[in-house]
Order: sequence, then structure tokens, then C-alpha cells
Amino acid sequence: MKITSPKNLLAAALIGTLLFTITTVRAEEGGAGHYAPGSFASFVDVLPGEPAIGAFNYFAYYNGDASANRQFQIAGQTAFNVEATSYADSFGAFWVTPLNVLGGYCAPGVDIPFVWTDVKAQVTGPGGGTVNRSSSVSGLSDIEFWPVALSWTLWSTNLHVDFYGGIYAPTGDYQKNRLANQGLGYWTFEPGVLISYLGLKNGIEFTTYIGYDINTENTTTDYQSGQQFHIDVTLAQHLPLGKGYLGVGANAFYLQQTTGDSGSGARLGSFEEMTVGVGPVLSYAVQFEKVGLATEVKWLPQLGTQNTLKGNYIWFKVGVQF
Repeated sequence: MKITSPKNLLAAALIGTLLFTITTVRAEEGGAGHYAPGSFASFVDVLPGEPAIGAFNYFAYYNGDASANRQFQIAGQTAFNVEATSYADSFGAFWVTPLNVLGGYCAPGVDIPFVWTDVKAQVTGPGGGTVNRSSSVSGLSDIEFWPVALSWTLWSTNLHVDFYGGIYAPTGDYQKNRLANQGLGYWTFEPGVLISYLGLKNGIEFTTYIGYDINTENTTTDYQSGQQFHIDVTLAQHLPLGKGYLGVGANAFYLQQTTGDSGSGARLGSFEEMTVGVGPVLSYAVQFEKVGLATEVKWLPQLGTQNTLKGNYIWFKVGVQF
């Protein structure tokens, strides 16, 4: 079906609740959690409103650092003057099945991320002095899967509501006393709700994703990372361009750790993380016969941080629905 209105933007977009596992040092253990702030919440992330199969590829870049007086627990060691650069590329798919649960379509999915990460820091040595260290890794990161996801279409297709029951599995390699790791060494359970309004006549989009992360203990370092609340919001205007629609707007994010870190490995105490940021987002969606294509690019600088690095995220998303 050819895209001729904002209504069909939602049907054409592929989706993916993709949260890259960017294993740079952000709070919780190492100042990092499975959830990458700002990664979600736009029409591109809305599940299809009818049975379909979608495939997606999301790419992310992050670079950040922290002041020399800010300490982090990274893989069992104390580090400061930390700088990290990470590239992540993720491939996955959702299957929106004909199965109807509570009035919504059941849509299991999976995300397989690969990361390239470089971390530099000063580390406290055995004798109490400091040494400069660097570490680079690449490979499979922590896979996320959604055994339960539900999609509802409401209000004459202006409004979409999705529920996601995400689970991150510790499939990425993790080694103690290594600054950079492909994975985080523990499981995370993330229930989340995405609400997206896209006006059929005015082209105005308002999308928000609210999630809550519950982490298990990293038994390698005896570190229990605290729980996290996070919210993403996108406001954009969609306008006709060529055979599709161009979206121009802004994405804001806020993440706050709600419980402190604990365990014998948490030598810096509760170490609760907070980060907030906002930046521009540009999208385009078009329909070719029965195939829908959606793309999105955004730059998200962190404007405020606590117990985490401060830097910039750049995202590029591509989704295909058929």
C-alpha cells in the first residue's frame, strides 16, 4: 500500500524496541546499565498495528568521559579519569502474530547486538598507586529478547500503545579486571510501555516510552546494580516529501537510578546514576508496494549527569516491514 497520509507512517514503520547494549561506562556497576538513554520513543519504534514481520538494523555511536576526581567500579577495579568510545550495531526482528491477547496483537521479538568498545582510565594498583590502562574489545554483546510484547491500535489509528516485556541475557563476554567488556555480566528485566500519537490530519507526533530496569547480581564481581527508571519523549512534525513523509523534531531522555548498588563488590557505595539530555531527530518513511521502510537519525548530547560519563549519542535506525 502506498503511503499517502501520516496514518500510513505507523503502518510502514518497523519497529524494534531496540536498546543497544553499549557497554561504555555509564552507573550501576561501572556507571553502566543495559538501557542506553534516548534509544527509544518515536514512531519508528511503534509495533505494527496488524500481523506482520519486521526486520531492523540500529547503529549507535557513543563517546563520553568523566572528570579526574570521579571514581567508578569497573569489572572489580576502581578507575578514574575515564574515557570511553563505543560503536554498536544491532540486528533483530519482531513477529506480530494473529494471536490476540487482551485486545492487542502478541508480538515476540529478538535483538542481537555487536559492539566495538574502547576504554581508557587510570586504575588504582595493588600498592595504592595509579597506572594508566586502556582496553578494547569487540564482538557479540548481551542479547535482548521479548517473549511477551503486545500492540494496540486506538482512536481511529491516531494512537498506538505497546507493552514490552524485555529481557537482557548475559551473552556478551565479561572478564573481571578488564576495563572494556562486550557484556555486563548479569540479567536485566525491563517492562516498558510505549504510547505514540501521530495525527492523521495535522502530522504532529508525540511519543513516549517509560521503562523500568530490574538487574540481577553480577556474581563475577559480587556487585548488585540498582534498579533504574527511564523515560524518553519525542515531539515531531511530519510533512509530505516525495513519495513519503519527513519528520523533524526533538528527542529528550531522563534516567534515574531508584535503588542503590550493593554487594561486597560495591566499594563506592550506592553510586546512583542520573542522566538527562535532549537533541534533534530527523526521520523519513515511505511505502513500496507491500514493503514499508522507515529511517531515523538523531544526535543526543547528555546535558546533565551524576555517577556516569558525560558525552554524546548518535543513533541511526533502519526498519523494514513486510
